[in-house]
Amino acid sequence: MIVISAASGVLGRLVIDRLRTRADVVAAVRDPARAPEGVPVRRGDYDDPASLRTAFEGAARLLLISSPELDPGRRIGHHLAALAAAADVGVGAVVYTSFLDADTVATGMTEAHHATEQALLRSGLPYTILRHPFYSDAFVPLVSDGELTGSGGGRGLNTAFRSDLAEAAANVLTGEGHEGRAYDLTGPLWTHPEVAQALGVPYREVPEAAPGPMAWLNARIRAGALERQTPDLENVLGRPARTMLSHLHATL
Repeated sequence: MIVISAASGVLGRLVIDRLRTRADVVAAVRDPARAPEGVPVRRGDYDDPASLRTAFEGAARLLLISSPELDPGRRIGHHLAALAAAADVGVGAVVYTSFLDADTVATGMTEAHHATEQALLRSGLPYTILRHPFYSDAFVPLVSDGELTGSGGGRGLNTAFRSDLAEAAANVLTGEGHEGRAYDLTGPLWTHPEVAQALGVPYREVPEAAPGPMAWLNARIRAGALERQTPDLENVLGRPARTMLSHLHATL
């Protein structure tokens, strides 16, 4: 039996869709009323360790989808509670959705993921770590007034679509040879000027509107921090990952 934590989220639902015909799958959710349909449901609330033990009971494999909590302290607490529950009930193996560079960077966006990875290594539980990039779904370029604009300096983005990351998780959960491994999952590199050219519209670089999360992220893009490439996602999928251009051609 495979248990999917945080299964009412977008990623959890996508993973369950890909597992329905491949394995016995159980959805663990904070609110059973919001659970995916068509699979057994258990209440598993990151704020309620006792519910996690009940939710994870009998799991041969657990997909520990990271908590949506943004505060690093609370997020770490959620993950540690889930790992403790998994150990208490003898979960066979844990697959954890981490973030790129969490193995080496312990601050900022990766703080909670770094702490969780270290705790998972100390736990003695068999594990696989899936380090995700930013989701392509949140970066799909939009043409406005006949042009495409951006603030990333034309540098590359290694984003990946949730659907591919969900399929990769399903493959790891149902496959063999993944225990004790960490995968750095990067999508095919793309740039805003490349997309504009493919769409037949001009590209214009624009200054940041104001300080904030997007300004920070665009600065990272301009510095080339999102250009890292590995073959891990393609290898786990057993096929090329979906590109931004193929997504745009399919949807326009």
